[in-house]
Amino acid sequence: MRYPSHITLVEVGPRDGLQNEATPVPTDVKLQLIQRLAAAGLTHIEAGSFVSPKRVPQMADSADIVRALQPAASPLHYPVLTPNLQGFDAALAAGAREVAVFAAASERFSQRNIQCSIADSLTRFAPVLAAARQHGVAVRGYVSCVLGCPYEGDIAQQAVADVSLRLLEMGCTEISLGDTIGVGTPAGVRRLLDALLPQIPASQLAGHFHDTYGMAIANIVAAMECGLATFDSSVAGLGGCPYAQGASGNVATEDVVWLLNGLGVECGVSLEALLDASALISGFLGKPPASRVARALLAKRGRE
Repeated sequence: MRYPSHITLVEVGPRDGLQNEATPVPTDVKLQLIQRLAAAGLTHIEAGSFVSPKRVPQMADSADIVRALQPAASPLHYPVLTPNLQGFDAALAAGAREVAVFAAASERFSQRNIQCSIADSLTRFAPVLAAARQHGVAVRGYVSCVLGCPYEGDIAQQAVADVSLRLLEMGCTEISLGDTIGVGTPAGVRRLLDALLPQIPASQLAGHFHDTYGMAIANIVAAMECGLATFDSSVAGLGGCPYAQGASGNVATEDVVWLLNGLGVECGVSLEALLDASALISGFLGKPPASRVARALLAKRGRE
């Protein structure tokens, strides 16, 4: 089986992972985490979210994080989530050079998650994309529930294609396909990509798999076999799935790097250095990492 020769990992732990944590994480700890992730070789690290601090208190210091990272002076990529023009303006003022917007392939999920229809969400993003073009800021598009919805069940592949194509037409450079509740299987991934790839090149698609049912790694392999070469992951498996109580959320970066090392696929990330980042945030949160690889290797490190 042929795989891409190089995989780009987009580390989403500092934003998508931490925003689900009840324990407040101080700014200096977040910065230490991001610095350790960068030291491990990760070049794309989601740094924060410019949403209302009332809705997501954990992200209230995102402007401070971005200012400290100085994206304009860094060779690394530090995208931030900006759901509306107000968030975009705040991110731009802090120095952000890459942002992301968040849509859904499920109408009911869109209504429940962001309190508007899919069509209205795209209308809301239009001024963000226009402002981004004006300021030379790259925009990534997230599409959630691509393999299943907690309210609608199965999602039509063309519904995923329609939202993805619209975001690309509006100016997004890449679409991250989110299996938000982790119900996808390799067969479902292949069916989805068989439908999307005739319409959208693999170079503009990324996989964002949750590990609720233990299928994230298998789904990544299936997506790689279809030609995808960019995947989102979260250090220590940070993040949870609010629609499957007790289930894990984002696929762990350590597990993905272990997979890629085993396949001989380059990703530029040092697993040993990544463990330092995993140990830092897991220690602060007072719980073991969700990553099986991290648990095994950190235990081995402790014995040695």
